[in-house]
Amino acid sequence: MGRSITRSRAVRTAAGITAGAAAVLAFSAGAPGTAVASGATSAALPKPIPASAGHVLAKGMPAVLPTSVCLSKIHIRCYTPQQYRKAYNLAPLYKSGINGKGRTIVIVDSFGSPTIQKDLNTFDKTFGLPGTNVDVRKWGNVPAWTGTSDQLGWAGETTLDVEYAHAIAPDAKIVLVETGVAETEGTTGFPEMMAAEKYAVDHHWGDVISQSFGATENTFSDYATGAASLKALRYAFADALKKGVTVLGASGDNGATDSTTAPNGLYTFRVNSWPSSDPMVTSVGGTQLTLDDNGNRTAPDQVWNDGYGAGGGGISGVFGRPFYQNGVAKVTGAHRGTPDISMTAAVNGAAWTYSSYDPKNVGWGLTGGTSEATPIFAGIVALADQKAGHDLGLLNPKLYWLGEHAAAKYGIVDVTKGNNSFQGVTGYNAVKGYDLSSGWGTINATLFVDALARR
Repeated sequence: MGRSITRSRAVRTAAGITAGAAAVLAFSAGAPGTAVASGATSAALPKPIPASAGHVLAKGMPAVLPTSVCLSKIHIRCYTPQQYRKAYNLAPLYKSGINGKGRTIVIVDSFGSPTIQKDLNTFDKTFGLPGTNVDVRKWGNVPAWTGTSDQLGWAGETTLDVEYAHAIAPDAKIVLVETGVAETEGTTGFPEMMAAEKYAVDHHWGDVISQSFGATENTFSDYATGAASLKALRYAFADALKKGVTVLGASGDNGATDSTTAPNGLYTFRVNSWPSSDPMVTSVGGTQLTLDDNGNRTAPDQVWNDGYGAGGGGISGVFGRPFYQNGVAKVTGAHRGTPDISMTAAVNGAAWTYSSYDPKNVGWGLTGGTSEATPIFAGIVALADQKAGHDLGLLNPKLYWLGEHAAAKYGIVDVTKGNNSFQGVTGYNAVKGYDLSSGWGTINATLFVDALARR
């Protein structure tokens, strides 16, 4: 609150630890633990799930349809990369050569997709995007592709992540880290994912890490006694913080509630999910865009809440309020609040993706969720890294400074309509300034990238 831009940025010390790192750790509940070996935990861990799960509306369509045709035939809006580029005012950046060149986005997904390169090639050709080679790196014992339901779900997530990170930052490199989440009862994927992310940070595989997965904090078996098993997984984020790598997390697709351990179960009260809730992660929430066929807005953005899902947001039950949220303490109280920023996520406003990993559904599909918003924002971060000429690291201190000081001037577009109440759980209303349904709102990319990139 009242902090200058210089002080709000992470400044490297002689010890190699950022000033921002020390502040985050001091103001959050529980310092990161040590690395957890694959499959070894002090308490039973929940299974991470892709944030797009349950939000695939159509598969195997033969061609991309205009928004107006989607409205008349399937009664939702559908959008292409060009419409998103128009909506977020990306053209001036591309015209000036800011396209992600020289930067790398790391995407972490279980199993991956066996057809990701071929599918991205079709996606690029259809939308006139420059081609790129996806650098696939397997971590641990990734099982052979047999088309199980788990593999199919994660392949859809992988497709969405890769295609839309590339659509926003077309010249950035994409590293896809595939992990092997065990499918047997009682085993989980978080230890493998965090170990992979730490290795990626230590070996500088990329500049920004995109995470489109999560688990409700309450599903960690020791949540009521301090969630030590969750805190023991934070070592990758602490490493990223020290080394200036940005980490993003999807805020979830169930509004102010989220999944229980029961199939299709949701909590009947407000909860939050990790890793989005971690103070060392930038939490990306969801909005609903209303665009015409050319990408022009016909109404202001609002919080995603369209019956198919709603943007995740609320207060953490594990982490205290980090220093950068002191200026919004009246909203978050003593807790870490999410999200921090929001991008398009609505199913009624879904993204076109192309996939062929499922031979029964080859073709175009429509997907929404904060796992769409997160890789899109990862692309924005890659653009800002390129413009700055260096990695920006943890964005949150500067993001909150920008939000508290003439937000519109810096490309933060306030979202003041909607809420994230969902399935009978009362959520949070969008209001002027920061709120727990959209964070600071959404962005005008040209202004926002410039503001982030400034020293």
